[in-house]
Amino acid sequence: MSIPTIQKIRIGSYIMKQVVSGRRRYPLVLMLEPLFRCNLQCRGCGKISHPGEVLARHLSVDDCVSAAEECGAPVVSIAGGEPLLHPDIHRIIQELTARKIFVYLCTNALLVEKRIGDFTPSTYLTFNIHLDGLRERHDAIVCRGGVFDRAVAAVRLLADSGFRVTTNTTFYDGESPENAANFLDFLPSLDIEGMTIAPGFGYEKASDQGSFLGRESTTGFFKRLFALGKDKPWQFNHSSLYLDFLAGNETYECTPWGNPTRNIFGWQRPCYLIDDGYAESFQELMETTDWDRYGVGRDRRCEDCMVHCGFEPSAVMDSVRHPLKLLRHRRH
Repeated sequence: MSIPTIQKIRIGSYIMKQVVSGRRRYPLVLMLEPLFRCNLQCRGCGKISHPGEVLARHLSVDDCVSAAEECGAPVVSIAGGEPLLHPDIHRIIQELTARKIFVYLCTNALLVEKRIGDFTPSTYLTFNIHLDGLRERHDAIVCRGGVFDRAVAAVRLLADSGFRVTTNTTFYDGESPENAANFLDFLPSLDIEGMTIAPGFGYEKASDQGSFLGRESTTGFFKRLFALGKDKPWQFNHSSLYLDFLAGNETYECTPWGNPTRNIFGWQRPCYLIDDGYAESFQELMETTDWDRYGVGRDRRCEDCMVHCGFEPSAVMDSVRHPLKLLRHRRH
């Protein structure tokens, strides 16, 4: 399976309109966090360390729809926390997809069986299932046994029910390229549309600070992984240039405005991964954030980051400026 043609056309048309208008900074994907509450405590997560009164809060349906309309990005990625814990998540998705916004619902899948009846298959809705490795590896990272099997069962249930399904994988220190390749060999058997992959981001509040890859380790890991995957039917949900970047064959600066974040506190500065305060509106975020103070060589928190929410927009925009680069495959 692959990304539907209508989605490719809509996103491509949106980007070209921004380019033609001369707009320098524009969003591609809205990172929407309607809540921080979760039913897992993954060791590499920095999103679940808030006090109980914060974890009890969530954005309303109107808050979420307003954020999407204010931002104007063609894609919304709903993360958290665990979105399926939100009592009105199905209504949020109904409202967004009715506006022909492509929605990726990021979930650990533990509540899929319980809540699948709340959703209707649509070209505009994709369930993005969190899987960080094969059974032993994944269950160790999420700190609970049996989660891998439940997630795999949820993927199959969703696919059999006609939903678009992708997977979302974060690779941490301690994973070998060989084991990662075995995992990526397994995923296509689940009839998924594509795979999202990235190195873990070094959240300062994560319980396990020793699990994050440095930049040199990241490029070495992915270069070896892609070499092992040469000629295999791996379908990634990424720009090919972002994959080249992971392998160290492209150099990009982060474009944090490409994936702006809206959560219960407001519009997060500067990105989904770093919390330096909040703006009250999307316009305020774009106009008053000092974007030049962030990035490799400018902020120590950015030094090892190669995560797609910061660098995928850079790669996509580069592909628009230099389309012939897409003909090259330099990951191996």
